[in-house]
Amino acid sequence: MAYDYDLFVIGAGSGGVRASRIAATHGARVGICEDFRVGGTCVIRGCVPKKLMVYASKFAHEFEDAVGFGWESARPPHSWPILRDNVAREVDRLNALYIRLLEGAGVTLHMGRGRLLDRHTVEVGERLVTADKILIATGGQPVVPPIPGHEFAITSNEAFHLPELPKRIAIVGGGYISVEFAGIFNGLGSHVDMVLRRDRVLRGFDEECRTFVHEALVHSGIKMRTEMEISRIEATTDAKGGKGPYRVHTPLGGMFETDLVMYATGRSPNTTGMGLEKVGVQLDKAGAVAVDEWSKTTADNIWAVGDVTDRIALTPVALMEGHCFADTEFGKKPRKADHRDVPSAVFCQPEMANVGLTEEEARLRLGELRVYTSAFTPMKYTIAGRKQRTFMKLIVEAATDKVVGVHMVGDDAAELVQGLAIAIKAGATKAQFDATVGIHPTAGEEFVTMRTARAEPTPKKAAAE
Repeated sequence: MAYDYDLFVIGAGSGGVRASRIAATHGARVGICEDFRVGGTCVIRGCVPKKLMVYASKFAHEFEDAVGFGWESARPPHSWPILRDNVAREVDRLNALYIRLLEGAGVTLHMGRGRLLDRHTVEVGERLVTADKILIATGGQPVVPPIPGHEFAITSNEAFHLPELPKRIAIVGGGYISVEFAGIFNGLGSHVDMVLRRDRVLRGFDEECRTFVHEALVHSGIKMRTEMEISRIEATTDAKGGKGPYRVHTPLGGMFETDLVMYATGRSPNTTGMGLEKVGVQLDKAGAVAVDEWSKTTADNIWAVGDVTDRIALTPVALMEGHCFADTEFGKKPRKADHRDVPSAVFCQPEMANVGLTEEEARLRLGELRVYTSAFTPMKYTIAGRKQRTFMKLIVEAATDKVVGVHMVGDDAAELVQGLAIAIKAGATKAQFDATVGIHPTAGEEFVTMRTARAEPTPKKAAAE
């Protein structure tokens, strides 16, 4: 049968765009569809606009720090509309850039939501297209629990387009999206309440690092409402009949007021209404597309990459998976995506980054460890007077001397750990770290000057029979 395309991609985010472009450079006839804008979560409503707003929020601290260096004490007023609109313009530019990248590679873009009618036919709007192979790359979306009043809450999608900066905001959730937006709104001048079901933020990250971040958030003035859940959100009106503050209620009868409620309690894969089950594509319990190590689904000619597979929900991982797929299926260069030792960062304030195993993971998987830590006040803040410290951690497998985990909380953590990720991927040992000359004075030199391992915990004695 003659198909319209050799490959049709549903979803023009990072993974889908990369896969389609690489497949086209290998000579494939490629089409792609998207129902909103090209670029996906990261470019349109995620990493990029969020990082720009992180930059904006940090200026408040820079103005404070400047006084210790002789600059006059002055904090100019901030304009939320200017920031919001400038960020939106940058997103517009990147959206146009992604479209040009597709055009330049010879990929045909179809605007509309894709739905599978059979294993080789996709309905996009009112048009039907056929393809030999199909790639699902539809990403994920934020989830708001169906509590009474949930319609009054926003998610990270809407946070970039607010008509005005809220004086008070309650951010529900303790993951990386929550702590990043807490830092943004706090830096821009909002009063921030964080509502967490657990005792600390960033579950799943290294325990010492998450504790360090949690304490820093408290010190920055963010109100941490730990071990709390929300039962309902109540809208009120002011004396003039206009919209008043929201009342946030808890199951035990507690209540507090805020001007905006933002949910960041998780994301779900975009698989609903796509016809996946009808064509034999199996989903897991979370609704994500189940794939093998080659990103292949349970349907012979259908693959999936990125957040819709719920493996590692990071843009560079989606790019890697999409590239591997295209090289394997169209470039005669079979290769699997390597999900080991993937570095990541949380752009909270202070920033956190890591690569490799947490200490808790290492203790479960490996034998004896050597753990090196360092906590200090950065040079800049000794003059500025800011009470912010940096924390660094190396986790070493004792039997091999191999560094299996690198963790940092502090300024430029992501930039530093990105470089160290190469060393971890290459299997560097602690002896090689020690043999590396540091750059002085920098924070990064601390990673190659930590010489004394922390005392290991005393093994618990077996209980008497």
